[in-house]
Amino acid sequence: MSLEPRISLVTLGVEDLPRARNFYLRLGFPLQSQSNENVAFFALHGLWLSLYGRESLAEDVGCPAEGRGFRGITLAHNVRTREEVAQVLAEAEAAGGKVVKPAQDVFWGGHSGYFSDPDGFFWEVAWNPHFWIE
Repeated sequence: MSLEPRISLVTLGVEDLPRARNFYLRLGFPLQSQSNENVAFFALHGLWLSLYGRESLAEDVGCPAEGRGFRGITLAHNVRTREEVAQVLAEAEAAGGKVVKPAQDVFWGGHSGYFSDPDGFFWEVAWNPHFWIE
């Protein structure tokens, strides 16, 4: 058996699990029945998103929980039209996120912007006219 080319689950270490759970629920992410008071699971198309306490996740990994700012990773959500980029950014802001880069044309020919969730994880919202990523 070998590693297959896919990501099955992304887990975000969050400071306040109820706040983070509410943020993603307000964005329309479907909470799964496997969730409990210690972890939240959202089934997305082909991937699950998990929210887990930052301290507990760091302990599980075996590293310190300190660290802020850019973490060297972004999550992305592709949309079907250029106009949807600004709409999704506005939805994220209304749910408690922060728009960190407004919707704009980008060098590769698409249109994108970024928001951060309440724990500072960066999400790119992008329309790509060259190909569709589900």
